Amino acid sequence: MLALFVLLLCMTSSFSASNRGAGAAGPRLNNDRLYKFSYTTEVLVDRAKGSKDGSAGYRISSDVNVNLVWRDPSSKDDQLIQLVISNVKIKNVAPRSAKKNIFQGATTQSLLGEKKLAALERPFMVHLKNGKVSSFYCYKAEPASIKNLKRGVASLLQVQCRSGKVIENDVSGRCTVEYKAAQGQVTRTKALETCKTAETGFTTYIQVLGVSGESSSVTVFTLEDGFIKSAIAKETHILAVNARRTTAAKIVSRQSLTLVAIETGLFEAAGKNVASVVKSLDEKLFAVGVAAEKVKSQCKGCQSLFEHWQAVQKQFEPDSLSKAIAPRSFLALIQSIRKASKDEILQVLRRSSKTALPQVVDAVTSSQTPDSLDAMLQFLNFADPKGLVLQERFLYACGFASHPNERMLQALVDISKGKIGSKDIKESVVIIMGAIVHKLCQKGGCELPTVVEVKKMILEGSDSTQVESDIQMYLLALKNSLLPEAIPLFSKYAESEVGAYCTISLTALQRYDVALITDEVKQTVNRVYHQNRRVYEKNVRAAAADVVFSSNPSYMEVKNVLLSIGNLPKELNKYMLSKVKDILHFEMPASKILRQAMKDMISHNYDRFSKVGSSSAFSGFMARTADATTTYSLDILYSGSGVLRRSNMNIYGASNGALLHGLQVAIEAQGMESLIAAKPDEGEEDLESFAGMSALLFDVQLRPVTFFKGYSDLMSKMFSMSGEPMNVVKGLILLTDHSQVIQLQSGLKANAEFQGGLAIDISGGMEVSLWYRESKTSVNNKGAMVVTGNVTVDMDFVRTGMEVSFETEASLDFITTVQFSEYPFLVCMQMDKTTFPFSEFLTKYESLPSGKSYVSRRGHKQLLPGSEFPLHQENSNMCKRVFDSDW
Repeated sequence: MLALFVLLLCMTSSFSASNRGAGAAGPRLNNDRLYKFSYTTEVLVDRAKGSKDGSAGYRISSDVNVNLVWRDPSSKDDQLIQLVISNVKIKNVAPRSAKKNIFQGATTQSLLGEKKLAALERPFMVHLKNGKVSSFYCYKAEPASIKNLKRGVASLLQVQCRSGKVIENDVSGRCTVEYKAAQGQVTRTKALETCKTAETGFTTYIQVLGVSGESSSVTVFTLEDGFIKSAIAKETHILAVNARRTTAAKIVSRQSLTLVAIETGLFEAAGKNVASVVKSLDEKLFAVGVAAEKVKSQCKGCQSLFEHWQAVQKQFEPDSLSKAIAPRSFLALIQSIRKASKDEILQVLRRSSKTALPQVVDAVTSSQTPDSLDAMLQFLNFADPKGLVLQERFLYACGFASHPNERMLQALVDISKGKIGSKDIKESVVIIMGAIVHKLCQKGGCELPTVVEVKKMILEGSDSTQVESDIQMYLLALKNSLLPEAIPLFSKYAESEVGAYCTISLTALQRYDVALITDEVKQTVNRVYHQNRRVYEKNVRAAAADVVFSSNPSYMEVKNVLLSIGNLPKELNKYMLSKVKDILHFEMPASKILRQAMKDMISHNYDRFSKVGSSSAFSGFMARTADATTTYSLDILYSGSGVLRRSNMNIYGASNGALLHGLQVAIEAQGMESLIAAKPDEGEEDLESFAGMSALLFDVQLRPVTFFKGYSDLMSKMFSMSGEPMNVVKGLILLTDHSQVIQLQSGLKANAEFQGGLAIDISGGMEVSLWYRESKTSVNNKGAMVVTGNVTVDMDFVRTGMEVSFETEASLDFITTVQFSEYPFLVCMQMDKTTFPFSEFLTKYESLPSGKSYVSRRGHKQLLPGSEFPLHQENSNMCKRVFDSDW
């Protein structure tokens, strides 16, 4: 009988132990028990595919004692827990030689300092309610970095025993978390992209030039007897430049909490609620919040902005702009400006040389802080016409801004309402406002008061004036804004009697998403191309054809375009033939419907497709990698007399489904037939002599530049023409601008800064020789680019991080030579890329406030051969004849 009683007792005890916590929401501590844990957390930074042994980083290890302080009598899952950290050690993650080990010979006290170590080892409390950390109690005066480390430990006590998705608060912020419970084990997966924190960063609006990231956070809990036996966490963040994903950085954070022993501890304290119990135990303990606090980094011995400027000012002189050192210095200066006050920035602006000042304006404006904007607005006097260069550099930098805000747009509105000494600046202000409106609308800011004001101004502006240049200004602003409300306006001006209005409107329509181009708009564009209501200039009809082909055309639209070939002016015939062949050759979206229409022999026959001429359209690949594709297109349209009518060069970048119109340089000329006693084409008899150039850079349309306008201006320029190109845009541009604060679950915090800078010089020119009956147009593009990615984990007692970067210098020239002494005239197009260097660098570092540091540097340099980009075979034959005749 006694044996049976003992057996039943054992079975009952066994059943009770195995089911303890079955109804628990989270881990439960027993009274009068002290749970002794070992705890480690480590952080590593490296390139995306780097190994642990080669990483930079450190490990913090300690003992953690946990005991129950109070439990709500009515709820076993409402517990107040005390934690005490002790025996803290800090060392390298990867094994290092004594020479490379910054922690060699250092004690924890010497690293943290006596006060911080004492704060870290001071007891703190956590209110655990239903498995979730409801409150966090510690001394208010403790350093934020120490409190965050304690929060990191507390995050490993937060676990629920049933599967499901919940929203939790912890040191990482407010995040969506998924739990998966199995027998004796719970896996917590945190959706880091959902975490909301107080510290937010920013990123560039252009996806192709931006930075993308992947992140994961998984914690595996092993439970025994209703409490945590171990918690193993791994958190990974990978950030990469979209256009070159090998330029990437990885952050890995690990935590481990392992139960070592259970000993006899203190009994629960008496009290009605958590607040009263905490106060009775230690009046200095306060509820300070679960989420991480912002840690203010202190830079000892750092340069002031002016000291930094003095060290790099030579790299901002014009002679250095074609070298990679210029954009690299530009990016570093932006970082300094972002930490500087308005007065410090003004000091640099006022002390800069005249030649370096335009580049300083680029840097200050690109910094995009309230102080930098205030400094620029105080420094520039828009009423002074002599300040045109600096004023326009400021405006262009606003247009290229990576993350403009409403205040920047309001500043331009105020400038436009004030006195402006230059008409060119007045036009640029309005045009750039359109670009900023587009970027703000992209981020959901279309209803901001200033955006609404500017939208109204540019939408109504063209109908409020009769001045041709003002109408063009408003149309260009709308072209930058890409507002859907502007499509009916572009459709209206596409049928205007003024060719410039038509061209701007049609090229603007081509930039819109195809889904926004309605049947009504398509009908308008087709009317322009087919001249159903009036006669149009050739370049207008060519622009209309481009819109037709790029707007998901119907079978009949394509067939009608094909049927028009043969009935067009000679050079437009040739251009359209070349355009059709280019669409087919390059497999553009319209190629499928075009092939269907060409099965009809009436549309596609020898008579139509054998027309001669010199105009052409061609597209090709500049570069193709796994991450990005760069393409180019060259469209050349001539008048019947052999004089250039339109030259259009485009460069596009595509990455991960996103498209960037990186560059467009268009040269237009008209009314020049009188120079060679030639007859103008139909619809162009009364055109005023004109030549000019327009540039679109990184999706931002810039103010067009005029070479000459009017016959008298033409003749004066003709006899004074030096052959030197005219500058269209020159300066430093911030391409990539990504700043991110990554709050790790361990309580450590990482900062990621990715920036890309470009030094660019675009110029163009046009020469006409009546003696040799030859014309030459040139577009010269020079640039140097640097992209850097810097990730740091900066605690106030140790700093670790890495920088990955690449840089290059390149030159791209497009030259068109036309000999019009006979017909068909000879045309040779050349697009040359010079030999250029390409370099990649990787730096990893660790440092202590004492100055002791470890740095690892690696680099790779190569020289990439230049080349002449291939065009169609007909052009190659022409070039051979042109150069043979020159010889």
